[in-house]
Amino acid sequence: MLLKSKVPVTYIFGKIKFEILFVAFYACIISILSSNYHIQKFSLPIAVPMIVGTVISLLLGFRSNQAYDRWWEARIIWGAIVNDSRTLARQLLSFFKDPDYSVEINLFQERWIKRQMAWCYCLGQSLRDKDPDAGLHKYLSKQDMVFINHHDHKPNAILQLHARDLKYALERGWINSYQQVEIDNTLTKLCDAMGKCERIKKTVFPTTYGMYIHFSIYFFVLQLPFSLMDFFGIYQIPVTIALAATFFLIEKMAVHLQDPFENKPTDTPVTSISKTIERNLWQMLSEREIPTYKTESKDFYIL
Repeated sequence: MLLKSKVPVTYIFGKIKFEILFVAFYACIISILSSNYHIQKFSLPIAVPMIVGTVISLLLGFRSNQAYDRWWEARIIWGAIVNDSRTLARQLLSFFKDPDYSVEINLFQERWIKRQMAWCYCLGQSLRDKDPDAGLHKYLSKQDMVFINHHDHKPNAILQLHARDLKYALERGWINSYQQVEIDNTLTKLCDAMGKCERIKKTVFPTTYGMYIHFSIYFFVLQLPFSLMDFFGIYQIPVTIALAATFFLIEKMAVHLQDPFENKPTDTPVTSISKTIERNLWQMLSEREIPTYKTESKDFYIL
């Protein structure tokens, strides 16, 4: 996720460097031909690119809104995961009461809460097409690791382990039926959030829509030098580059926002959110040493 700090110009224009090079080369060629071969007779009325540019602006505005809606929905979902993880830990720590099994219950609660930490990391890594069980051995027992390694969908396997422990706690009498239902509702919310993230991940933004806009921008750029040479002469080169860069930047912004789980600077910061969840859950467990982390940032974004 991009931060409020100043985003480097190299990052901004690095996304459209090839497009800018093409536009600069094309504008220079038209300027040279205009000076040496007098091709003013091929100039276009300025109204032509204005009409095309207006249409493209409307299309880009619609696409940018749709892309931001996808990104914002992903952020809302992970905000709900934060809340539900805290709720699950609070339920586990407050519902379980049995003095005769206090040590066993404490270990049971700690194992479950650590597994929830693992679930957050596992889901984030899975959404980014990274190794979903990387680093999970710090939170899961060997038996749990063996169990999830037999499943293709690792986050779902962890939720299944949650459900098994919930059934075990009910059978042992550590919780009553009402408490079992409440915890199960929390697990259901976590499962729903996981499914919503996967829906965003697997629903591809219409390819043809993006392709038509991309071609329309190039069509607009190809017209610009012929319309501007009568007004600006050789200075049509920087004007053409500036106008083209504006449209290309808006297009790139929409392209990056529409996929919030691709391990890019514009991603939803699932790793940072998972670390926040882990720290909160450790504190709820009353651990003396709370893990501290260095934010994975490069001055202007976090993952």
